[in-house]
Amino acid sequence: MAEADTERRPHIPVLLRPLLAAVAPVEGTWLDGTFGAGGYARGLLEAGADRVIGVDRDPLALEMASGWPGEYGDRLQLVAGTFSQLDSHAGAPLDGVVLDLGVSSMQLDLAERGFSFQKDGPLDMRMSQEGEGAADLVNSASEETLADILYHYGEERASRRIARAIVEARAAAPITRTLALAEIVARCLPRPKPGQMHPATRSFQAIRIAVNAEFSELVEGLEAAERALRPGGRLAVVTFHSLEDRIVKRFLQLRSGGEGQGNRYAPETRADAPRFTLPLRRAISPDEAELAENPRARSARLRVGVRTDAPAGKVDPQALGTPLIPKKGRR
Repeated sequence: MAEADTERRPHIPVLLRPLLAAVAPVEGTWLDGTFGAGGYARGLLEAGADRVIGVDRDPLALEMASGWPGEYGDRLQLVAGTFSQLDSHAGAPLDGVVLDLGVSSMQLDLAERGFSFQKDGPLDMRMSQEGEGAADLVNSASEETLADILYHYGEERASRRIARAIVEARAAAPITRTLALAEIVARCLPRPKPGQMHPATRSFQAIRIAVNAEFSELVEGLEAAERALRPGGRLAVVTFHSLEDRIVKRFLQLRSGGEGQGNRYAPETRADAPRFTLPLRRAISPDEAELAENPRARSARLRVGVRTDAPAGKVDPQALGTPLIPKKGRR
């Protein structure tokens, strides 16, 4: 069974050691907003957290961890939900929040979840296993919308060519399998040289982000963390591609008083009291030892902020460089 295979495969939390060092001392109540296989939650509990609230919208993740409360007792609470509402899940001020963004290894490794372009499975990609999946999007969105998604969410330069090929292919038959979509994308791009990424990487990333509304979820999750953290509480975010990292970096810059002095194109903005301080001057990347242990960690970046006592507030997604797709109709 796929579930049994996943349980046998050891889960390696990316950047766990540097994360725990950056947020030390670990104590009080923490919220792991992307529980997944539970690696960060376990690390926090073993590092000294009194209690960890594990939140995930994937029912499989919570099902796999259903036996954990017996191991940790009331120190671990599992919650089905999204991290965009993490302040509601917390119920009280938090000492720390950890977010590990993107798709988990568990989801990638299960062909039936439809995230992987290297394994044949239904074209799904839904983290919550609810609502419209990737097949719905690929077979119903207009060519222009598909091109916008591929370009803005995947930074795919051949977005228009790929979108046109998808529309032509689905006119003959619906695209319902991951390998079928990967083949359509691959035919639009040069054959990769040894060591280069698969041609469908960017397109699959973009479609997955669109299906799961990952960028809006991230912006709302950062706002929720700001509301939920007590003064001195830690926010630690691990990202896996440049678009996510840009949003997190810009959020922490703006919320730590880095609005800038304005320029000839934009007036100087009034600086609010900083809501975070930044203990790290730049993002932490995996070292060679971690990359040898877990090659999937190569693109990971860790950023950390420490909450001040300034009141929480709203943030403008555009100020964070969040890619926005114009709303258009179906085909």
